[in-house]
Amino acid sequence: MTRKRKRRVLRRQAMKKVMTIAALGTLLALSGCGKAENAGGTVKREAGNWKTEVKLVKFEIPGMPPEMKDGMTRMVEGASGMDQCFTQEQVDKEDIAAELAKGPGNGGECTWSKKDVAGGKIDVAGTCTANGQTVEMAMNGTMEAKRSDVTITTRGKVPTGGDMEMVMQMTSTHTGPCKAPATT
Repeated sequence: MTRKRKRRVLRRQAMKKVMTIAALGTLLALSGCGKAENAGGTVKREAGNWKTEVKLVKFEIPGMPPEMKDGMTRMVEGASGMDQCFTQEQVDKEDIAAELAKGPGNGGECTWSKKDVAGGKIDVAGTCTANGQTVEMAMNGTMEAKRSDVTITTRGKVPTGGDMEMVMQMTSTHTGPCKAPATT
């Protein structure tokens, strides 16, 4: 294998890992913002249409070509503007603790060292593994009946041996009655 081809293969492997990490964060944030207990009762998202905005705040991988970084930024931020419909039945069944226990799906698994979801606040940290990739993940933010705002920080190693760090900001807002079919 030529040196140039080897670099391309390593870049593809690094990008696959980054995509896995991004998917972990996105899936956890979308599935993990359902319900939080507090002294005054339960904070639940309101049934109806929710619009999610995603912003890539930080994305660092040593030696990553700018075009790959730009592609990742476009991919992550491409999730912005996503509409989801949640029925009253779905909202009533939401349970963030159960979602966190399940992990990110697709055979992924998370072990949480911190799972504070109370009083409208989200403060979660742990280690997640999916597709053979392991990352440290933290989620911090707020959850209200009509708005959630969560910052997701992931850190891990890339196949080339360097450290990767990605910070995403996800803001979801209730926009009224459902426009799209209900999410399952």
